[in-house]
Amino acid sequence: MINYETIVQPQEFTVEQIFNNNEYVIPIYQRNYAWSRLEIEQLLDDINDIDIQETKKYYLGSLIVNERGINCFEVIDGQQRLTTLFLLLCFLNNQSINEGSLTFEAREASNRTLNLIKARNDISKYSENLYSQEIIEGYSIISKYFAKKNRKSISEFNKKLSAIMLIRTQVPKNIDLNHYFEIMNTRGEQLELHEIMKAKLLGAIKSSDTERDRLDKIIASTIWDACSQMNKYVQMCFPIEKRKSIFGKSWNSFDIGDFDELRNLFDEENLNNETEFTLESKLRQPIYSLNASIKEDSLENERFESIVTFPNFLLLVNEAMSLADENKDNDAGLDDKRFLEIMKAHWSSKDPALNFIFSLLKYRYIFDQYIIKREYIGQYRLDGKWSLQQLTSYKEKKHYYKPYYLLTFNSTSRKSDKSKYDSEINNRLCWLESCLRITYTSPKTMHWIARVMADVNKNPDGNHIIPMLEKYCCEKIEESKYQIRTGFNIDRIVFTYLDYILLRDEFKLFRDFQFQFRTSIEHFFPRHPINMKDADCINNIDSFGNLALITVSANSKFSNMIPKHKVEQYPEIINQSPKLIKMKRLLDENGGAWDSSSIDEHKVEMFKLLDDEIKDKIG
Repeated sequence: MINYETIVQPQEFTVEQIFNNNEYVIPIYQRNYAWSRLEIEQLLDDINDIDIQETKKYYLGSLIVNERGINCFEVIDGQQRLTTLFLLLCFLNNQSINEGSLTFEAREASNRTLNLIKARNDISKYSENLYSQEIIEGYSIISKYFAKKNRKSISEFNKKLSAIMLIRTQVPKNIDLNHYFEIMNTRGEQLELHEIMKAKLLGAIKSSDTERDRLDKIIASTIWDACSQMNKYVQMCFPIEKRKSIFGKSWNSFDIGDFDELRNLFDEENLNNETEFTLESKLRQPIYSLNASIKEDSLENERFESIVTFPNFLLLVNEAMSLADENKDNDAGLDDKRFLEIMKAHWSSKDPALNFIFSLLKYRYIFDQYIIKREYIGQYRLDGKWSLQQLTSYKEKKHYYKPYYLLTFNSTSRKSDKSKYDSEINNRLCWLESCLRITYTSPKTMHWIARVMADVNKNPDGNHIIPMLEKYCCEKIEESKYQIRTGFNIDRIVFTYLDYILLRDEFKLFRDFQFQFRTSIEHFFPRHPINMKDADCINNIDSFGNLALITVSANSKFSNMIPKHKVEQYPEIINQSPKLIKMKRLLDENGGAWDSSSIDEHKVEMFKLLDDEIKDKIG
């Protein structure tokens, strides 16, 4: 059993607090100070760019230490950032540091340099042989950075330090530090915020050293590790027997109501005691929390790529758990810079921690079934395609099951599944979600994912997703005031959702259509045609009727060609957008001509489609 007394949970400190009454020693096995101008100025810019009115806490990184004595710590990881912050506070004449705040073990030149800088002496005149030129250069870079700023700017920078947080993690006592450092140096990565969250959750689960607490912590760690593997279906992250007990015999159901029910599915003898979170478990290669092994052949379907990262998914789970207002998105709720601040309520005590772990697994199961992925298979092995599928299993041998993927909205069996690619509702939702994915590319704006997960949690059949998302898109379009916008001021959602409407209304024609990441607004009749005389009769070039959304490379190929030549030379680009296909049809009807009246005619037709859609979805 793990000795909890050897584990100190990660602690938060402001930049000033990290040094206040604390001493840090850089051990001899650490390399010298080596940050260049690029790293130093990036750190300073990160601090300078925050808005303390909006961001109460900004997490700068982590510091991993070993306690040597009372308030004295050996720095295992993070010494470059810590040294830079020490130099910064010296320059700002901050009173939180003293001569002993930071020292280098067995490196007198470095210590001599730090003391001179702390005393604000002119270091330029001292012999290179007696002082650390790397530290001197670092301090010089900081000085030059602030030389460009006035007194007010420096004062504002100082105020921002109160919002700058570091996470200090202590390694367990009585461990092999050389082994730790070797592992960290090999992996070259810091303790990330979601890993700190894991530690805090597991810390909250322990109220006493009871067998129940121990079991709950192991189960929580097991579920967390499984859910963190975003590029495979979560069922595949459990051994087969545990897969069946959690997700049913066919691996495609989740009928568990809370953590207590979940606990009953885990037998203590089948759990690994060593899954408890420690720093060492983070640094080692990933291990499964369950003793039963996952057979290699059950991993044969690792062909998917999630549209979000695990930290982003955690924020989405939090939003889905608390989603109440259907008409307002709060980008701050998905801001990974405020990750720990947003999530801290979940580790306030044992019950909310266990509830979050249960919700994490439940929403991950929902996510895998009802949120699109990129699938790399067959002709799409290189570029991938949008995929909306559910995982199930089939029996290959007497006692051996293999994974199989069916369309999410298709209940036919594997053997008789001849019409699986004809599922209109599956295609429709796949289009709708990929439309949103290419529109809202920043993780901070992917609120629609949380809405889908929350909706399926209330309505497990998933039949409400499409009308809910269509309404969501219509609200966004109405908010954009698209009727009075022109040119590049038209929101991307107007183009992408219009394409979705056209796809939906002509399903059989566009069955194989795939949304691409299109960010370039194309003027069908160019703003600067090769022959400028051609533009004389066009007075509405920036009108919506003359615009379409295409890829950047496609826009480059189109260049300043007139519409007729674009259609003739690049038909594959025309097919990127159903709206552009509509424009081509109108061009053909007009004998290859595209003028102001064509633009107006197309605009009226498209606006009517949008107006009718908005009226139908939101009244």
